[in-house]
Amino acid sequence: MKTFKHLLLLFLSIGLFTACSDDDDPVAVNEEEVITTMTLSLQAVGGGAPIIFQSRDADGDGPNAPVVTVSGPLAANTTYGGEIEFLNELESPAEDITEEVLEEDDEHQVFYSFTGGSGTSFNYNDSDGNGNPIGVSITLASGAAAVGNTLTVVLKHEPTKPNDGTAAGGGGETDIEATFTFDVN
Repeated sequence: MKTFKHLLLLFLSIGLFTACSDDDDPVAVNEEEVITTMTLSLQAVGGGAPIIFQSRDADGDGPNAPVVTVSGPLAANTTYGGEIEFLNELESPAEDITEEVLEEDDEHQVFYSFTGGSGTSFNYNDSDGNGNPIGVSITLASGAAAVGNTLTVVLKHEPTKPNDGTAAGGGGETDIEATFTFDVN
């Protein structure tokens, strides 16, 4: 009987030590989203055909570079409503990552930056629960006619919020980035 008590105490002691181990603490892992396709659709406020900026990487992280396209030029001095969509087309059916970005709005921000002589600019139309921009919905204002402008779009995960409005100043991790060349007529 004494041996049984000693064995029971020994097993209980071992159980207490292993139960208190730091190895058992679950670590929340928020894996980076797989995004194969980013599509920015711009619709002129007065109507007309939408202008589509798209980056599609059919093999994900594979060896092939993304295919980056712009469907046409922007009209000079025109206001556009814009919506961006992020997809993982390696899944069937395609997984809409935009939903996740909006659900975790305090952990994401889309950054837009322009170069070139047109003077194109944008404003955020959406914000997270703390009033910080998200960037899934924007208003874009094209400037004067100019060729060879660029638009760089970057989706950041866990950026610093608030930030200075630049991808570099936002910090965080880049989920997807693409640079588009476009003209303003």
